[in-house]
Amino acid sequence: MKGRTALEYYVLDVFSNKSYKGNPLSVVFTDGNLDIETYKDIAKEFGYSETSFVYYSKDQKALNVRSFTPIGFEIDGAGHNLLGAVCGALLKEIPIFEEQDEHNRFVIMKNSPIPITVSFDPNTLDPIVQMHQKSAEIKREIPTYKIAVALGLKIEDLDSNDFVPTIVKTEVAHTMVPIKNSQLLNECVPDNKLLIEISKEYQSEGFYCFTISPNEDHIVETRFFNPIIGINEDPATGTAAGPLIGFLTQKKFTKSNHEYKILQGVKLKQASMIEVMNRANDILVGGSSVITMRGELYL
Repeated sequence: MKGRTALEYYVLDVFSNKSYKGNPLSVVFTDGNLDIETYKDIAKEFGYSETSFVYYSKDQKALNVRSFTPIGFEIDGAGHNLLGAVCGALLKEIPIFEEQDEHNRFVIMKNSPIPITVSFDPNTLDPIVQMHQKSAEIKREIPTYKIAVALGLKIEDLDSNDFVPTIVKTEVAHTMVPIKNSQLLNECVPDNKLLIEISKEYQSEGFYCFTISPNEDHIVETRFFNPIIGINEDPATGTAAGPLIGFLTQKKFTKSNHEYKILQGVKLKQASMIEVMNRANDILVGGSSVITMRGELYL
């Protein structure tokens, strides 16, 4: 495209090692910050739940990441948007850790450093990234009937014997919503208008609906709805997986320093596996990503 600036991009499927599974993320490689409207236009054009923009800063000695939803909302927190961005930079062989201490690796997200740990799959040599979220902070409970109505469920469909809907925060405040079984979880049809009203009333974002799984491969199955920022449903949500394992650990359902897996995206036919661990001073959220597409966009 003569006379126009070209930017390379990858599309990665995050929290998966197979293409067309997991949560698709577009990662755009830039030489620095873009105009805010350009970020928004590109994110809208891709149409994925989030688009991440990355560049390496020699001054900060770190990878810089900014992420936007299709409606132009800029994302905070360490979720699939950050994990996929880091994996994309590593797969592109950008030396993002060359000037960092190997025991203190981090990336910059909206001017805030996010600690990360990276290992490599011994078979494929693909990167496996663990993001370090803050310890979970349990906030307010939300009346069960409000959430049930907004999800098209009955009060008794929510597993209120063991857990109640509760706002929990690591980087971002999301509502943890217990559902009695997998069938109800996958049959529920949320009313986005009601969910947005609850988000505004209780000053939180998404709704992470979970059901305890009898499957030994994963501890819970989940679905995530966050219409207030333009995400009707997300196939994998790292910013909610951290609060959930923190919540379950504080409720004595899971143990600290033990790795668990969360299954998400089944309803969307984009099954994702999120690895989580609650520790004394932080929560690890991690997984793999695979490049599914690559190309150029033009400004």
